[in-house]
Amino acid sequence: MSNEPEQTADLPRLSRAIKPIRKAPVRIVHMGLGAFHRSHQAWYTQHAGDAAEWGIASFTGRRPDAAEVLAAQDGLYTVVERSDAGDSFEVIGSIVEAVDGADVERFVEVVAAPLTSLITLTITEAAYRLGADGKLDNQAPDVVADLAVLSGGSPSGKPTTPLGRLVLGLAARRDADAGPLAVVCCDNLSNNGSVARSAVMGMAKAFDAGLAAWIDANVSFVSTSVDRITPRTTDADIDAVAAACGYRDESPVVAEPFRNWVLSGDFPAGRPHWEDAGAVFVDEIEPYENRKLWLLNGAHSLLAYAGQLRGHKTVAEALADDSCRRAVEDFWDEAAASLHGDDLRIPEYRAALLERFGNSRIAHHLAQIAMDGSTKLRMRALPVLRAERAAGRSGQAAARMIAAWTAYTATATGLQDPQAAEIAAANLLTGRARLEALLRLVDPDLVADSAIVDLVEGLAETFAVAGNLS
Repeated sequence: MSNEPEQTADLPRLSRAIKPIRKAPVRIVHMGLGAFHRSHQAWYTQHAGDAAEWGIASFTGRRPDAAEVLAAQDGLYTVVERSDAGDSFEVIGSIVEAVDGADVERFVEVVAAPLTSLITLTITEAAYRLGADGKLDNQAPDVVADLAVLSGGSPSGKPTTPLGRLVLGLAARRDADAGPLAVVCCDNLSNNGSVARSAVMGMAKAFDAGLAAWIDANVSFVSTSVDRITPRTTDADIDAVAAACGYRDESPVVAEPFRNWVLSGDFPAGRPHWEDAGAVFVDEIEPYENRKLWLLNGAHSLLAYAGQLRGHKTVAEALADDSCRRAVEDFWDEAAASLHGDDLRIPEYRAALLERFGNSRIAHHLAQIAMDGSTKLRMRALPVLRAERAAGRSGQAAARMIAAWTAYTATATGLQDPQAAEIAAANLLTGRARLEALLRLVDPDLVADSAIVDLVEGLAETFAVAGNLS
């Protein structure tokens, strides 16, 4: 919560009392209440032609803060659309319940409700707990703990991971005979619907084969490609909303004007008319996913690690650095060689990304993007690197992203990564042993190819000198 300037302290708090937006019935359950969900899925739902029929019960992930602040505003918040031309403000009311994710009882209740038709996910790539082999890591401590809970072998009685909670909710829906629904994955993963299915089925099979069979027959897993740059909200943003709108909103969201949503899959219990708001439904989503994962997210990761090594704090700052921009363009050249289809409009997409990244009024912090690197690199760098090597080319630009990450881990403080302890242990080693230990955390196959290790090692050494990107 911001320290309110004296002149705004007397303004009314945003709520449905001052913005009389009717609450729609809960038909969507969301996991991962955060800024991106509110700038994207919730925005699209409000702008659907049948929005009055689709309310969202949104649950937090790690902490209750976002739910507490939003609940105090009846679920309302302001989207600040920020461009070089200025700001526009819109109140969003599609979230009708904002709930602490630890309230597992309420989560199970709404998932099991017959009216619920969709579960959308923004739980981060790392939350799917998949190993490098693409299967659920059922040895991860939190997965082991949740499986004990689900099997009735733990006195706590409440799963703590998003996967554990989701499986518990689906078990309650089966028991209530509430019918089929769709799980819509909105995390930055290639083939994310299949990833979500693999993770959910992996956990379900581990304790109840009957539940796994029910999920297989009654739950569809929809793949999506999502896109809207949404930086962290600052106190200055909160004050700007108060000054422009005449009310206090303690939880606004700042986003760029651009937005995109591509979906592929079945919706057995129906869905909002998201296409009214510009969403696109396709039969084959992989090319769109790869375009976004490699060109946008891949460039973001490269800028996050190389940019911070060169002293930059935001995407716009890093892109203004000629060395960083060249590294991005080189990576895009490699990625584009494996992106086929006129519908993808790769040259136009790249030009639009440069404009979006250069929006200096969107303070997209590199430290935020840099989180969970050991997971993100598997989707953003490795596919391009492998495609280049298979085509007989070096893959140097993709390898540079991995090299930048290895250099960054040695200097970052408070590294946020699902393998943070293992990364810290690797960084206690020296020389090639250190590099191989880090690469093994991304994908053991990398270490098996000495030519790739040599390539990454040579590139990583250049970062020792002021983040040299040559």
